[in-house]
Amino acid sequence: MLVSAGLSPHPPIIIPEVGGEELQAADRTVTGMRAWAKEMALTNPETLVFISPHAPFLQGGLGWLAGRELVGSFAAFGVPEVAFRVKGDRDLALSIAAEAAGEGVQVVEVNTSSLDHGVMVPLYYLRKAGVSADLVVFGISLLPPERHFRFGQALARVFARSPRRICLIASGDMSHRLQPGAPAGYDPQGQVFDRLILESLTDMNTERIMGIPEVLADRAGECGLRPIIMLLGALSDFDVESKIYSYEGPFGVGYLVAGFQLKGRKAGSAAQATARAPQKGE
Repeated sequence: MLVSAGLSPHPPIIIPEVGGEELQAADRTVTGMRAWAKEMALTNPETLVFISPHAPFLQGGLGWLAGRELVGSFAAFGVPEVAFRVKGDRDLALSIAAEAAGEGVQVVEVNTSSLDHGVMVPLYYLRKAGVSADLVVFGISLLPPERHFRFGQALARVFARSPRRICLIASGDMSHRLQPGAPAGYDPQGQVFDRLILESLTDMNTERIMGIPEVLADRAGECGLRPIIMLLGALSDFDVESKIYSYEGPFGVGYLVAGFQLKGRKAGSAAQATARAPQKGE
């Protein structure tokens, strides 16, 4: 069953061994991540299901890491000693793939065991908080937002049938264009996008997020919108209370840390297979 859910940024610079002295510039995010990971750990998850925009990317479907053991390190960032070797929960992943097919979402095994930094950054903090769990890792695609939402609904149905305690984590940074000198350049719409996401998640306003114009997301230069939409699909049957641990953009990239406390299923909720994603404008 789903026991917890969260949204995590993934800049390697917030890993102390990577960031060094620059870690201080993102102190709010580091503090938020530590508090977030501690609360996720309190739910005692047995499997962590990640959605990462830096996992294998497919245009017309969603890929998942098929390795029985998933491995990765921060060697590319100068610290190979910070490394991970985690069992992949293939049974859960295969169940998700079968359920998603019923939603018209193709899910494909990707023959790799390599973890990306979108997984490893939050995993670092979760490990420090005492979480020891198997992994399932999904990427994103160019499918429309409604398909990503329906995939999230499929996740929820599989989670509800699973005997394992599951934590779902959407990994994604907000706008990469918050200020002059930002990695992707500056666009004033980056701040508009981040404010919209922050306010919408605070109020759990799914419809507002589903209605974000594609042009706004493009101008923001984000990598978190699709993971957030998939997360919201998985939470759509629940009464949810969100908690914003931190938000800042110290390097011109927005870092948002959030948790979602499940208060129980909604009356007459769509844990049933007839659930439908909200459409833009509804």
